[in-house]
Amino acid sequence: MITKKGSFNSIITEILRNGKFSYGYASSPGKRSSMEDFYETRIDGVDGEIIGLFGVFDGHGGARAAEYVKHNLFSNLIKHPKFISDTKSAISDAYNHTDSEFLKSENNQNRDAGSTASTAILVGDRLLVANVGDSRAVICRGGNAIAVSRDHKPDRSDERQRIEDAGGFVMWAGTWRVGGVLAVSRAFGDRLLKQYVVADPEIQEEKVDSSLEFLILASDGLWDVVTNEEAVEMIQPILDPEQAAKRLTQEAYQRGSADNITCVVVRFLGNQDGGSV
Repeated sequence: MITKKGSFNSIITEILRNGKFSYGYASSPGKRSSMEDFYETRIDGVDGEIIGLFGVFDGHGGARAAEYVKHNLFSNLIKHPKFISDTKSAISDAYNHTDSEFLKSENNQNRDAGSTASTAILVGDRLLVANVGDSRAVICRGGNAIAVSRDHKPDRSDERQRIEDAGGFVMWAGTWRVGGVLAVSRAFGDRLLKQYVVADPEIQEEKVDSSLEFLILASDGLWDVVTNEEAVEMIQPILDPEQAAKRLTQEAYQRGSADNITCVVVRFLGNQDGGSV
């Protein structure tokens, strides 16, 4: 399932031998004429550890921010000197550094672009999920659907308070929006609202053990029309993660999702008799 080139062959061989996880993805513009969703899946090695990095990035105001985050966030993260010793602070630093570097690169652009991020970092038996915006991460543990990220929406009471404390405001304009403009309260980019729309991720850690079956990362094109429980129930019998991701994407489209739809599914193989990566 994984095909990579170059110097990572030994890493891939190790994963094949251990059979710890497999992954797949599907991405569709859905009913939109333009595509602003991006995803990234990457296997790497840091200090002798095999690392899995997975992300979904949903752009707004164009695709520039989401594409930039796709190409730079994980590279910035694995170069962080504390990636292994203090992974949570490394993730937080990488998010904020990537955001500031994107904003520097945007000097000559007239239109404000931004992006969500929902990422999962697999280090040994640790799964670290980080997010900004309303792309969401959901796990299946012991047959139960558990959200492992919280959507950053302006009407979330703690987010609204943070925005108002910074001198901003939230108002209704078809939906709740920061400054009457943006429907997410955290994001990469969005220079004009940066004082309020920060790129500080919320991070949650989960233990990878025999009860952890799979992880779904998806843009709101899925979550607008499919509940966490429905998504988990739908793909639980589908052992091939790529087929599972396709199933979710197709279901969201059939249910009338009006947005781009992107899903990444990671299957943990410790509690299965089936195949490996």
